[in-house]
Amino acid sequence: AAVVTQVTVRDALNQALDEELERDERVFLLGEEVAQYDGAYKISRGLWKKYGDKRVIDTPISEMGFTGIAVGAAMAGLRPVCEFMTFNFSMQAIDQVINSAAKTCYMSAGAIAVPIVFRGPNGASAGVAAQHSQCFAAWYGHCPGLKVVSPWSSEDAKGLLKSSIRDDNPVVMLENELLYGVPFEMSEQAQSKDFIVPIGKAKVEREGTHVTLVSHSRPVGHCLEAAAVLAKEGVECEVINLRTIRPMDIETVEASVVKTNHLVTVEGGWPQFGVGAEICARIMEGSAFNYLDAPAVRVTGADVPMPYAKILEDNCIPQVKDIIFAVKKTLNI
Repeated sequence: AAVVTQVTVRDALNQALDEELERDERVFLLGEEVAQYDGAYKISRGLWKKYGDKRVIDTPISEMGFTGIAVGAAMAGLRPVCEFMTFNFSMQAIDQVINSAAKTCYMSAGAIAVPIVFRGPNGASAGVAAQHSQCFAAWYGHCPGLKVVSPWSSEDAKGLLKSSIRDDNPVVMLENELLYGVPFEMSEQAQSKDFIVPIGKAKVEREGTHVTLVSHSRPVGHCLEAAAVLAKEGVECEVINLRTIRPMDIETVEASVVKTNHLVTVEGGWPQFGVGAEICARIMEGSAFNYLDAPAVRVTGADVPMPYAKILEDNCIPQVKDIIFAVKKTLNI
């Protein structure tokens, strides 16, 4: 029988970094606390001891500075992995990410590749208020020249990080802090050094016939929980884990909508111009629109800066009950 092990998202990311640092000497990791402290979230645990100062680099608290260094290094032929302590702090360096990294391949007519990965926790954690809770999937997903991935499970995290490091384009990898300690089953294949998850391909996490739920990052788990509850009431949800925000795998969503005739999108980000809004627009513009039996429904974070108080925070983030409500609304039950 195949060996299946429980691996946390944290350990999956650590495995991926270790394997890619070992595989290619051009790969290096830099960011705040990544080296001697073993990473603010212990993602890079043990890597500084193993690979040394040249490959795992502690930076000053200066996102614009170290991101610029990383982008320049990528242009010069290295393959940096640039960690942000939270993606909210990537705002300090968004000029480097967008104007320097994302646009350079195009503006140099393909002469200059920028093989860099920007990674770190994105979206709401717990009790960290508005300046640490924003989801940037829609922001970065908006920009041509970037690839944007958003893992849920340990398999997603490992496979997407390896693909991102090997990709010749700048990739933004939006992780979730609350998933770091969560264990997921990982097959023997997923734990091999050859394992990758292709960028731009969604995964059907649960087959169903009545309604399509499309999500990414932590809300995928909420969708599966909602699907389990709804199954007891005879409603079979098909749950799609996007995995990649850009390029978006709209074909997998379309195929599912053709089958279920109903669509609910779920995300932690804000409603306006969000990931769900984009999915709804793409479905409406495509051939699957003719198969919809009801309007598509979005479940999103609340349209406010994240409050600090726990009870308000809970009401700002999509819960399982919100997904169940949306499914019943679209199915008219």
